[in-house]
Amino acid sequence: MDVEILARIQFAFTIAFHYIYPPLSIGLGLVMVIMEGMYLKTGQKIYEQMTKFFVRIFALIFGIGVATGIVMEFEFGTNWAVYSKYVGDVFGSALAAEGIFAFALESGFLGVLLFGWNKVRPSVHFFSTVMVTLGSMFSAIWIVVANSWQQTPTGYHIVGKGLHARAEITDFWAMVFNPSSVSRISHVWLGSFLSGAFLVLSISAYYLLRNRYVDFSRKAFRIALIVGALSAVAQLFVGHQSADVVAKYQPAKLAALEGHYDGTKAGDMYLIGYVDQKKQQTHGLFIPGGLSFLTKGDFKAPITGLNNFKPEDRPGAINFVFQTYHLMIAIGMFLIALTFYSCYLWWKKKLFNKRWLLHIFSYSVLLPQLANQVGWYSAEVGRQPWVVYGLLRTSKALSQAITAGHVIFSLLLFTWVYLVLFILFIYLLNKKIKHGPFDEKNLDHSPRHIEMADSLA
Repeated sequence: MDVEILARIQFAFTIAFHYIYPPLSIGLGLVMVIMEGMYLKTGQKIYEQMTKFFVRIFALIFGIGVATGIVMEFEFGTNWAVYSKYVGDVFGSALAAEGIFAFALESGFLGVLLFGWNKVRPSVHFFSTVMVTLGSMFSAIWIVVANSWQQTPTGYHIVGKGLHARAEITDFWAMVFNPSSVSRISHVWLGSFLSGAFLVLSISAYYLLRNRYVDFSRKAFRIALIVGALSAVAQLFVGHQSADVVAKYQPAKLAALEGHYDGTKAGDMYLIGYVDQKKQQTHGLFIPGGLSFLTKGDFKAPITGLNNFKPEDRPGAINFVFQTYHLMIAIGMFLIALTFYSCYLWWKKKLFNKRWLLHIFSYSVLLPQLANQVGWYSAEVGRQPWVVYGLLRTSKALSQAITAGHVIFSLLLFTWVYLVLFILFIYLLNKKIKHGPFDEKNLDHSPRHIEMADSLA
């Protein structure tokens, strides 16, 4: 197999596995801040118990996330040496900023968050929870800034030629606030909030279906539901803003996202379908002119199509980009419907009476994760054949000495190690969830207690 394809597969595999964990830690951190804030405001011990329980889960997620993130730094040097040299000045600045302003903040207060219970004042511990959460969010900022620069590079000039060419920063803040960075950071944050919120919703629904920790679970469920509902609807608007940036700066990617070939015609917005790349046709259920209306405010406005670009300048896997993009949107719309319907039931005091709904929520933790993954796939595969859009082709970014054998061996090794890590993560997470937040022997499961809990729903 081609070395470039193997190297891309390896990087996609390692970063996709790593990307399971940072969104969970960011989103769960926000939920923990709210829970501990409720404890300081109300003085109710149950909110302290919530925070302590989810801090233990947060620590597990954080640890696996750090371990899996280190690998990618080595891949840049081993598989993508030309790319590393080309973007080194840009990425070096962004990643150094992450280490100074984000990781140091997050890890510095993590010890107080994990081990500071009953050793520091509640307000100090709450401050530590806030700082750890902010640290994880700042970390996302600098990673997304670096990636966004690849999508819409600004604030640079090129020094050298050929294999010695590299991008040098001429305006640091222009690099940071490149055209796509703000909308993409917001998009990543909201996706992370959904991941954390639905983890809490899933665990709470699991307990409620088994009549365990009823009061605890209902309070945690409500907090996470508010975060999930607000994040889901906000994602709709931020996602549209991000699509507008793609339409302006990456027209080939936009055309691939909707399978639009003919640049003389209006762009349709597909709800479901598939792209026949050989015949250059897209089939499915669509809104005529919907893409034109969303990007230009006119149902009849022509949209730049794939045929406006040379075949070598188009994304290769157009149907893949199309499918992953539409799956992300479908999941997002489902999460909006699910959370808003649940809020309606809460208003009607029937939220916890629907066991079928709790069953959906118990498995719903998978949906934001899947949306995050396929959204990343559509963004990165849609950028092809460029590793830095319009400047450096992916085929030119490879290390010159790497062979297919090297990549296959390391890919098999990573697959084995990551499989072990994932099994260990699921085992420990399942163990913590089954153990529960506290000893159930101290709970009151009398009919009177359940009746009172139902009235609070």
